[in-house]
Amino acid sequence: MQFKIKQISPKDYTGNIIFLYGTEVAERNLPLSKRELDFLKAAREQNADAVVAFDRLPYKLYVVNFDGERVPEQTQERLRRSADKVATLLREAKQTEAALTGEGVIPEEIVAFAEGLFLADYTFDRYKSEKPCHIETLYVEQSFLNEEELACNVNLWESISQCRDWVNTPVADLNAERFAAILQNKAAEMGIGCTVFDKKQIEWLRMGGLMAVNKGSVDEPRFVVLEYKPAEAVNEKPLALVGKGVMYDTGGLNIKPDNYMQEMKSDMAGAATMASVVFAAAANKLPVHLVAFLPLTDSRPGFNAYAADDVLRMYDGTTVEVVNTDAEGRIILADAIAYAVSKYDPELLIDAATLTGAAVRAIGTYGIAAMQQGADNAFNLLGIVGKKVYERLVEFPLWPEYDELIKSEIADIKNCGIAQAGAITAGKFLAHFARKTPYIHLDIAGVAFFSKKQEYYAQGASGFGIRLLYAFLQTYDILHTA
Repeated sequence: MQFKIKQISPKDYTGNIIFLYGTEVAERNLPLSKRELDFLKAAREQNADAVVAFDRLPYKLYVVNFDGERVPEQTQERLRRSADKVATLLREAKQTEAALTGEGVIPEEIVAFAEGLFLADYTFDRYKSEKPCHIETLYVEQSFLNEEELACNVNLWESISQCRDWVNTPVADLNAERFAAILQNKAAEMGIGCTVFDKKQIEWLRMGGLMAVNKGSVDEPRFVVLEYKPAEAVNEKPLALVGKGVMYDTGGLNIKPDNYMQEMKSDMAGAATMASVVFAAAANKLPVHLVAFLPLTDSRPGFNAYAADDVLRMYDGTTVEVVNTDAEGRIILADAIAYAVSKYDPELLIDAATLTGAAVRAIGTYGIAAMQQGADNAFNLLGIVGKKVYERLVEFPLWPEYDELIKSEIADIKNCGIAQAGAITAGKFLAHFARKTPYIHLDIAGVAFFSKKQEYYAQGASGFGIRLLYAFLQTYDILHTA
């Protein structure tokens, strides 16, 4: 979808118009007859968020009602959801262009609607013989946004679409080696530092976790480090972003039952998310020094696959008893976290991972199960911006008592505990490798990939978490003001 700034007069414009109706003052600019206006008022009284379409053959006028008296984050989320309805109407009418304007609205509301329209218009059609209809161009009223403001938003949205494409692509076409090469090429295009460690280098680094998970696969692992370092960053020490990159997860020798195996191409969503955040930040020149650490491998039960009862020696020397090979994500993340802490001494470390079914069972598909260790201020800020962009966090505790659940009789720790508190013990396992570095863990298992359409997200990969982390980076300087 292309976005263009344009002066739009609803009474004179020839084409599809999307008109955001925030307050009754909007009526003066609506090109409606008295009968149409009465119909609109009745619809608005019945449903404050009604989307009403009026024929202007061969085009249509879509009036998007909303209640501007709600708190801003709820108003903006309602507009994103209304955008999904409009996207559906445009698609059904096979319309490829529209103009966006309104009255009684503010720029943030225009952006929220445009964002929802962009996200709702996404489809993964790489393997489709017949491509679906898409909105090719959206004209935005020039009084709300300038070219630079619009471009910054589009850069973010395109990063989300790229993430969704990566996560939706089957492992047959996107294994660890190919994904690493794609990231390396994109980093080179954007002037971002990128180091790709191959299998021999990973062995030399003694990343026992990443190597163990890879033992059952014919495809080699990769470990990718992306660094974006602007000249005038607000942080002297980097912010580390670690993403789980299990390109496909069979569960290993603790193989998943068939109904859990499908959609496991999405188990690399954490790595795709963190890479996309770095690329979006670089595209918009955010003044934050970022380093992303992305361990990449698939998990298979073949060859000399690692097994329950194995004891692994991780990058930092910690020994780990394997209790379940399907708890593989935390094992590869542990090596990446330990490497980040040892080599870069970050001021804050955040990971994102489709880590546990326990997180999904706890809060469903409406938010992120999050934990923190020694990162109170950063976590509070992340929670605030999460509410603003409607990618919300639910904090789980990392109390010391949970350490007891991952103690091992034969090694330093084990890779999972009992069934209870499964999401928390996974976070506790990872927190061990963060050591004294302020640490935030984001379990995105419930939101990274939807089994069915959810609001403005189609079935499949969502890119959920990118807007959250990007908004966090936009306000990151708050953590550096005394």
